[in-house]
Amino acid sequence: MMRHGPDADIDESDLEVSHPKDYAAGVPAVLVSLERAYEQMGAIRTAKTLTRLNQRHGFDCPGCAWPETPGHRKPAEFCENGAKAVAEEATLRTVTPAFFAQHSVDELATKTDYWLGQQGRITHPMVLRGGASHYEPIGWDDAYRVVAEHLKALPSPDQAVFYTSGRTSNEAAFLYQLLIRSYGTNNMPDCSNMCHESSGTALTDSIGIGKGSVSVPDIEAADLILIAGQNPGTNHPRMLSTLEKAKSNGARIIAINPLPEAGLKRFKDPQKVSGIVGRGVDMADEFLQIRLGGDMALFQGLGKLLFEAEHAAPGTVIDRPFVDTHCAGFDDYETHIRNVDLDIVVEATGLTLAQLRDTAAELIASQRTVICWAMGLTQHTHAVATIGEAVNLLLARGMIGKRGAGVCPVRGHSNVQGDRTMGIWEKMPDAFLAALDTEFGIETPRRHGLDTVDSIRAMRDGQASVFMAMGGNFVSATPDTAATEIALRNCALTVQVSTKLNRSHVVHGRTALILPTLGRTDLDIQETGKQEVSVEDSMSMVHLSRGRLKPVSEHLRSEVAIVCQLARALLGPDHPVPWSRFESNYDLIRDSISRVVPGFEDYNTRVRQLDGFALPHPPRDSRQFHTDTGRANFSVNELEWVPTPEGRLILQTMRSHDQYNTTIYGLDDRYRGVKGGRRVILVNPDDITGLGFRDGDLVDIISEFTGPDGTPEERRVHGFRVVAYSTPKGNAAAYYPETNPLVPLGHVAKKSNTPASKAITVRLEPAATKDSAWAV
Repeated sequence: MMRHGPDADIDESDLEVSHPKDYAAGVPAVLVSLERAYEQMGAIRTAKTLTRLNQRHGFDCPGCAWPETPGHRKPAEFCENGAKAVAEEATLRTVTPAFFAQHSVDELATKTDYWLGQQGRITHPMVLRGGASHYEPIGWDDAYRVVAEHLKALPSPDQAVFYTSGRTSNEAAFLYQLLIRSYGTNNMPDCSNMCHESSGTALTDSIGIGKGSVSVPDIEAADLILIAGQNPGTNHPRMLSTLEKAKSNGARIIAINPLPEAGLKRFKDPQKVSGIVGRGVDMADEFLQIRLGGDMALFQGLGKLLFEAEHAAPGTVIDRPFVDTHCAGFDDYETHIRNVDLDIVVEATGLTLAQLRDTAAELIASQRTVICWAMGLTQHTHAVATIGEAVNLLLARGMIGKRGAGVCPVRGHSNVQGDRTMGIWEKMPDAFLAALDTEFGIETPRRHGLDTVDSIRAMRDGQASVFMAMGGNFVSATPDTAATEIALRNCALTVQVSTKLNRSHVVHGRTALILPTLGRTDLDIQETGKQEVSVEDSMSMVHLSRGRLKPVSEHLRSEVAIVCQLARALLGPDHPVPWSRFESNYDLIRDSISRVVPGFEDYNTRVRQLDGFALPHPPRDSRQFHTDTGRANFSVNELEWVPTPEGRLILQTMRSHDQYNTTIYGLDDRYRGVKGGRRVILVNPDDITGLGFRDGDLVDIISEFTGPDGTPEERRVHGFRVVAYSTPKGNAAAYYPETNPLVPLGHVAKKSNTPASKAITVRLEPAATKDSAWAV
């Protein structure tokens, strides 16, 4: 029986496995949404939240960044996992000072991430003083004083690290980076470093902007949509409605994924009669079950087949007018791709030559093609090159800057793209920094800062000793859990701006602070009255979000207020940035943003339009490419893929359906047929037999890699149940954060430094005992 509530925890002996589902959503999604919302919020609060979620005068979902359809809102403009996200944030459960007095930090550290998250909203600022066993309450002014004293005592501002979660609003993110740069460093790791940094790197090189080039209407108007390395049924469920509209307009969809995902098989829209009593809509017309890491080979093989078709019928496949007018590097790309060996492509992808030829024929027939992807492409060592190859295909066909065509990197967290636009990046260009200096009369540092992986190294090695996180769960989000824990415990001070309890509160520095903040759903009242914040979705649309719920505690403060109040404590009353005025009136923040960030002119007026406004995107808007050549750049990449060593598997980490990023809502991965537990590894049945195991066996998973000095190293997690599943031979899958310890800190994508969590060489060994399931 599934258990929810503050006393619920994970007992892996309750784990049940059944057949995976062949459709997403439908009546079960509605029932689960209402059940979880009622458990967390009660009936009245549930009605107040879900009816305002993603509505024009409501608040933006704190889950994924999928955009709304312009000009249209459904009565229920949310998905199952959006309802879960809201229920987690708007919960009536609270974590009070009495809770911390009852539970020592050592005791809390023995609890699972699920248990910690189920306790509820944190109500008071708390401090863990050096040598203490329990967090205790602290006043806000005293908390700011602790942070300021530690930061001022550092020999260099570069010995502090400031992390940002994608939940943070545009206004809070802009002020946070302004505070950090006013203090004197660019050490700003963020969640983009771990998910779509590879996308931004590849797209900036190829088209001059690290964002997608399509809108929801583009996807609805497409002839052909390739969806690679993405599971929209769980991670971006509202995307399914957009894909359904595209299908009704005649689009064909090709799913490219190692795992068959329910949402790309069939979608039953619970807001339609056909989704309640009918079959729903069949989604993918073709399913390419590709080997992990084989996408680069696929895109190169398709490129070769395009050139073969062009040679057979000159002028019918390659869009020469577009290439000649707008692109650079085409001749080198053509020379390279014509030499690709299709036998190697077949081996690397696990697909057949017939599948490759059929997909190439789809590309040739389509006049409007969109390629969508997510972390299945971005988290490989050759991720940047892989995305470059996907863009190459679109450029060759002239599929940038036209209706119904383009690149679509599907971002995860709700404002992760907006945070980057607001300056949360360790390598912001000089033009942005110069605009900050002019606007505020300050001098911002120009030296590039540390990203997530390098920040962990710096803290681990004693080169940084203060860590502050604006939201998120750094410990559970990052790779190499042991190294991350050592890094944070090595700090003199760790500061977490949080809504709820998580693993990062119990892995702490010598002094630790928890600063409780308002969530997206909460009413935010400052000196000048009710405040609104704004966010940017995956498709560069900026719109307002208006919290409406009474906060669970009068001691909560908004992220904007926390940043401004800390800035006054750290930088003093004479600092030229008007921190007090910004805290009292968020319109003033947007006025400054309008003068600093291109595309935000007249911000306060435009963001109050019915659906907000779209940021400029030169490739999409006018086929202008702000690259080093002034054109869209074809890239030339040596083929890389991920062969499986004898007796080993290549493992990808992934989310459960009852999970968003590191937040675990429950213990059921309904679409994959896993119920009541999380420590499973999905393995091809032939591999299970070939490795000497049986379906249901308990195993330890050991990752194998080469250390910095060339010596072999291993990592181990314990007590995972083997589950026979449809995955390519030689490949396997398991949930994170349970498998994060297997990902070495140095196992990253070239150029982007993104952890390569989708390609880990592992072996399986029999687990010693069932009790080992609790050890890492």
